[in-house]
Parts: sequence; C-alpha cells; structure tokens
Amino acid sequence: MVPIYFDNASTTRIDERVLEKMIPYFSKEFGNANSAHQLGRNTKVAIEDARELIASLIGAEPSEIIFTSGGTESDNAAIKGVVAATRKKEIITSNIEHHAVIHPAESLKMQGVRINYLQPDKTGMIAPGQVADAITDDTAIVSLMHVNNELGTINPIREIAEVCRERKVPFHSDTVQSVGKIPVNVKEYGLDLLSISAHKIYGPKGIGVLYVRNGTPWLPWLQGGSQERRRRGGTTNVPGVVGLAEAMKIAIAEMDDNLDHCRRLRELTLEQIQTKVGYRVSVNGPLTNGVPNILNLGFITDSSHGLDGEMLLLNLDIEGVCVSNGSACTSGAMEPSHVLLGIGIPEPVAKSSIRISFGKYNTEEEVIYFAGKLEKILQRMMAAAY
Repeated sequence: MVPIYFDNASTTRIDERVLEKMIPYFSKEFGNANSAHQLGRNTKVAIEDARELIASLIGAEPSEIIFTSGGTESDNAAIKGVVAATRKKEIITSNIEHHAVIHPAESLKMQGVRINYLQPDKTGMIAPGQVADAITDDTAIVSLMHVNNELGTINPIREIAEVCRERKVPFHSDTVQSVGKIPVNVKEYGLDLLSISAHKIYGPKGIGVLYVRNGTPWLPWLQGGSQERRRRGGTTNVPGVVGLAEAMKIAIAEMDDNLDHCRRLRELTLEQIQTKVGYRVSVNGPLTNGVPNILNLGFITDSSHGLDGEMLLLNLDIEGVCVSNGSACTSGAMEPSHVLLGIGIPEPVAKSSIRISFGKYNTEEEVIYFAGKLEKILQRMMAAAY
C-alpha cells in the first residue's frame, strides 16, 4: 500500500525538476566553491547565480542573501546575531512561535535578555497594536512568523514591520511556511530579516536562507571560515543551493495553481469530515485568514480526558495515512501542542488534534479515502473511551 501523505508542512517530496538540476553538483561539478581552480570556480558561479535568482524572487539584493542549513539555523542566526550587535536586552515574540525561535530566545536569558511573549488571538494572529505597545527602548528585535506552521494563520507582517520601522527596531519573520506558497516580497513588506527552508517547497533538506537587509545591525552567528562573505562559516552545500533556487523558482511560478489545488482539497476534507464525524470535530485556528494547505482539527469527546492523539496517529498510519499532531520537531512528545494551548484550545481537545497539510501531489481520491478511514477509527476509539 502506497502511503497517503498529508504531512507536507513538515517536509515535502522533492520535485523531479529540482533533483535534475542538483545531480551534476554531486558528481561532475563537485568542486569546493572556495577553491581557486576551475572546478571551484564553476561551483562558485552556480552559487552566485542561485543567490541572484533567490534575491530577485523575494525582492532582495544578492548581497542580502546568506545560505544556511535551513530554517532553524536561520532563526537562531537572526535572533542571536541582532542581540549581539545591538547589545539590547529584550526580545519580542509570541508564545506560539516555532521552537527554532523560542529556544534560542530562551537561551539568551542567561545573558540577561528578557523575553516578552505576546498573546495571539484565538486564531493565532498577533495584531500590530500589540507590537507597538510592547516595544521599549531596550527592544533588540521583534520576531513573529508569517504563517503559523500548525494553524496556517497568516500574520499581518507588513503592518507589523511598519510599526517596527517607526520605532527603529529590527523585525525578523520566519517565512518557512509562506515563501513559495503565498506572495512574499521583503521590500514591499519592509522586513529586516527573514528565514527560508528548501524542504518545505519541494526542495532538498539541509539548505535554507537567512535574508538580512543591508544596514541591519547583525553579527555572524556561525563562525569558522570566509564563506558567505564571512557571514556564515562552513563549506557551502552547492547541490542544496542549486536545488533551493530551482525549488523557489518553480514554486513561485506555479503558486496560483497550487493554492487553488490545496483550497479544493481543504474544502473537500472539511465537507467529508463534517458529514462523517459532524459535531465531534472542530477547526483549530482560522477558517478564512489562513493558508489553504494547513488544516488543524480537534476531536471532541464527552470525556474530560479526550482521545489519545498518539493512538489516533498510529491508527491512521496503520491505514496508510500520514498526518501529524503538530511540528515534526516536537513529534514524540507526550505534551499537547504549545501552539494549540497558546490560543486557548482546551487540553483534552489539544491532545486529540491532528494537523493535515496538503501538497501539490495530493488528490481528491486521497481525501475521500482518509475521511472514510478516520470515521471508522474515531468510532472505535470513542466507543473504547466510554
């Protein structure tokens, strides 16, 4: 049985066109881009071509693009780099950010840095006014994601960036779940720093981008070499860089079609589940102000303990359906999602929630199969709970 994969927010299958672009840089063009010989120069050209392409796709300058190992490194480098450069002692973020933002922020407490966690509304959105009220003279950076990875909520980052610009505070946004899926332009949005990861948009794992606007106070976080204009040490992942650029180009060119496709799948999923499960299902997060490829569902029981979310995932997996209960970076944890608790979802519902994330390779037939299997699994599990 071929698994039905509804976990595209955690990672995506690589696009064959992306893989084709990458293959020569694993074999024929294998040189180290920092070497002076011909093979090194060839890979250096490939990197700089990719840098120019990526910059043009998000409205940046090539000099503002720094290649990293992915979204987690980019988030760490953005937050720690700005705090080090400004020497200020406050970070503003929210309590439902990805742990790639929360954990590095928390680690800076040992250096006397304070964390101001903003409370999102029940859909997971932060209002610009909250940011304006929170900024102080000692604020080093504001970091708020563009699209929440568990809920799909879209934050008003253009307006938040405007608030930060007026107060002369750098604004960083984790756009791992938005670049290539909805329009992102750093100049139009007014962003100072931005994080990208290739494997969320049908590219390879282990490669990402940190965008740092020229003039933003920032110091390199990963040191040990002259790569990336001394802004990020380490031998450059040339196949990854080439793959990331191609994946972004394809994703942005095909964005409208992919959005329409995911919207149809989301609507069909809700229709099927409402018909089969009815009042026992609730949508966690936004119904309208969100990306169509992420759908978070909670299952309601008459028991104060709720359903066993881990068992629900295992039963779906046995039936050949791959979903998640939140970020893949926290899978295996027995606690309910900090994102769901952060928007006020009751703990029993949070524990029994699943995230369904669609991609361009999913089909309507898969949705119908999933809904049928989910109905039978929930019937068994709810009968066993009483």
